[in-house]
Amino acid sequence: MLVAPIASFGLGGMVLSQIGSRILYETQPDGARDINVFHFFLFLCVVLAVLGLIGTFSLRVVDEEDLIDGAVEELERSGLLEGSEVFRRRAHRDYGAIDAIDDDAGAMDPARDEDDEDDNARLKKAWLLNAETRSFLSDHTMWWFGIGFWLIIGPGEAFINNLGTVVGTLYSPSTRSNETSVATHVSIMAAPARSNGISNLSSRAETKDISLTHSLFIAAGIILSIGTLVLASGAVQEHGERFWIVSGAIGAGYGAVFSLTPIIVTMIWGVENFGTNFGILALTPALGSTMWGLIYSAEYQAGAQDSPSLAEGADKDVFCYGTKCYSSTFWAMTISVWIGTVMVFWAWKGRNGWSKRGIVI
Repeated sequence: MLVAPIASFGLGGMVLSQIGSRILYETQPDGARDINVFHFFLFLCVVLAVLGLIGTFSLRVVDEEDLIDGAVEELERSGLLEGSEVFRRRAHRDYGAIDAIDDDAGAMDPARDEDDEDDNARLKKAWLLNAETRSFLSDHTMWWFGIGFWLIIGPGEAFINNLGTVVGTLYSPSTRSNETSVATHVSIMAAPARSNGISNLSSRAETKDISLTHSLFIAAGIILSIGTLVLASGAVQEHGERFWIVSGAIGAGYGAVFSLTPIIVTMIWGVENFGTNFGILALTPALGSTMWGLIYSAEYQAGAQDSPSLAEGADKDVFCYGTKCYSSTFWAMTISVWIGTVMVFWAWKGRNGWSKRGIVI
């Protein structure tokens, strides 16, 4: 249930890129086809509005109270409830406010269920989620893993956002016949991202005793770095037919990392507070995308100032040409992915890491 929607990110990109390039396009006077931006965004508005309304009226939390009770029982068996703070109502009961105090007959006492089931359920949920969040944030391996995830996924996000401008730098402005299609590479990148998510989902469903999740994650980071390394080296400059190596490797690595992360979060820190725990980690792609987007745009702008004039017979949307537009950024991205991969490995095998705790992932 976690990986399937993430795998659909890739399917969505693949389908939408083809819809934009083959259906929602406008023909230019010279016969070239360009996407009609207004019609494309109008299409997205309608689709997202419909899906949002469906989700609003159909999505429900299923068996939440049973999940909370099960989590509390597990904590009781593990001894983590001993000496913990629990909740009870203030004596004056102003607006149902609550205080946190040490009390043997607190919110975890079953006898209170008969007093006020709804309020007690809310208290147990608040206590459990707060305790789980504190445990998550105080775990040093979370910070190694979170920073590593940020360093790996940020370059992938930035590549996705800037794919169109990167492709535009591969050929001289006067060369049009061999230029590769952006929509094609969006589809290439999306396909392995989707297949990785589905394969990870099926492997988790079929594998019970032996898990290679950590190895897959590290391998995914290495694969992603191969894509950024090939691009940084200039091997695809003037050779757009080789660009599939870049888009395929980055798509495969990005998709695997993003689909394996929620699995690792649930295996290490449990499902009780998964929404908050994964939500904290899910903020890092936005930070990474912004950071690397700014770095790439700065290099692209610097390269554009040194590029030959594009005024005569050139694509008006292409401002920079050559490796000087992207090479340094993607070398830095490659190093970033390598560092992030090492940090995740340290969270697994390092001091008091997951392996030392006996956690099999």
